[in-house]
Amino acid sequence: MSASSISQMSPQDLKERLDAGENLFLLDVRESWEFDAAKIEGSHLLPLGQLSQRVGEIQKDKDVVVICHHGIRSQHGAQILAASGFDSVYNLSGGIDAWSLRVDPDVPRY
Repeated sequence: MSASSISQMSPQDLKERLDAGENLFLLDVRESWEFDAAKIEGSHLLPLGQLSQRVGEIQKDKDVVVICHHGIRSQHGAQILAASGFDSVYNLSGGIDAWSLRVDPDVPRY
C-alpha cells in the first residue's frame, strides 16, 4: 500500500466518530514523554520504533486511527499496519497538535 493510499482523518471527523460512539482503536505512535504531555482520551501508546514488533497487540476488528505530534510518524505507522494486513487504517491529519487547535484546547500543545 502506498503512502497516498492511506486514508486521512481530520481531527473534526475523529471527534464526530468518537462522539457517535464508534468503536475505534486510537493508536498513538509517539514516545512516552510526549504521550504523558498530551493525549487523546482512550488512546493506546505504542511508540513507532516498536510498532513492527508489536503489531499483534492492535485490534484488527476495529478502524485504527494512528496519531502522532503532527501526522508524519503516524503516516509511517499507518503504512506499517497496512503492510501487515490491516484493512481499515487512518492517519490523523495534523496529529495531536491539530486536535488541540481544532477540537480540544484542553489538550496541551508542545
